[in-house]
Amino acid sequence: MKVLVTGNLGYIGTVLTEILVKQNYKVVGLDIGYFKDCFIGEVDSNFFQVFKDIRDIEGKDLHGIDSIIHLCGLSNDPLGEFNKDITREINLKATINLAKIAKKQGVKRFIYASSQSMYGVSQVSEELDEHRSKKNPVTEYAKTKWEAELEINKLNSEDFCVVSFRPSTVFGASPRLRCDIVFNNFVACAYTTGKIEIKSDGSPCRPAIHIQDVCAAFISGLKAPVKIISGQAFNVGIKDGNYTVRKLAEVAQKLVPGSKLTFTNEHGNDSRTYKVSFKRILNDLKDYYKPEWDLKKGGEELIAFFKKNNFDEKLFRGEVTNRLPLLKNILHKKIDKNFRIIK
Repeated sequence: MKVLVTGNLGYIGTVLTEILVKQNYKVVGLDIGYFKDCFIGEVDSNFFQVFKDIRDIEGKDLHGIDSIIHLCGLSNDPLGEFNKDITREINLKATINLAKIAKKQGVKRFIYASSQSMYGVSQVSEELDEHRSKKNPVTEYAKTKWEAELEINKLNSEDFCVVSFRPSTVFGASPRLRCDIVFNNFVACAYTTGKIEIKSDGSPCRPAIHIQDVCAAFISGLKAPVKIISGQAFNVGIKDGNYTVRKLAEVAQKLVPGSKLTFTNEHGNDSRTYKVSFKRILNDLKDYYKPEWDLKKGGEELIAFFKKNNFDEKLFRGEVTNRLPLLKNILHKKIDKNFRIIK
């Protein structure tokens, strides 16, 4: 099977591409290259790479492609708010256009990396279900993810299978590491500074998923029978995969002996809290999605990655591992006001 991975030079895409190659898929990567130089350690390049803006995709780019895993996009709430118009262009309009071209070109499966951010703020006691739970997207990123799901699902048919995966907040090691996501941030902070400072009371809930497990979910979209996944959406997580911020911080602190954890409570009880149900993916895709990572195992992997690559506070706080500062720095230097590469 020949698989196109969009956004393959990002945090998740780098790991996913390596796994697909090891599993003997024929892989084509397509990426604009914003973060291509943001790597620590070694990067596997045993696949065909295309550098192209997803907004410029053409039918010829999809020639011979059997399936698409669509990761490409401005990838979280802060990035999405940075330029709302560009977020809509990339995350929504380009996604819909890609799906339409893919269907026309005979691509069989379109696997969409969606987001749990579409649920917005919710009651802690309620585990959010894919279909029954209300969607309350607040940020531009969340809105575009939800709207894109709705539009590409309209293209779902017998010969064009659309499936959406909504990952929990991802953590874990990657050659293109991100430290601007919660658990990675806590572990890196403890490792490089010896302390973790939480500005809330630690009570908000956050679902979390290891990067290897979220890649396994996307790959299940390649392997599972069409009748199971066609037109469906799946929250991606593990059993008991909802954690308080306090729990995430405590696990990170224990992984670094001697590090300190403090709660300043200056932000009080953060209202951005939610719990997500993972029953659908754990039941319906149990033969194809078998998560293997928990916080402790993933945290230990991160520590080993840090030691191997001489990770320090400069890397932790710098542009290599934090996406928004990098984009701000290259704006008007390497990319123009429309986020297009300056040639």
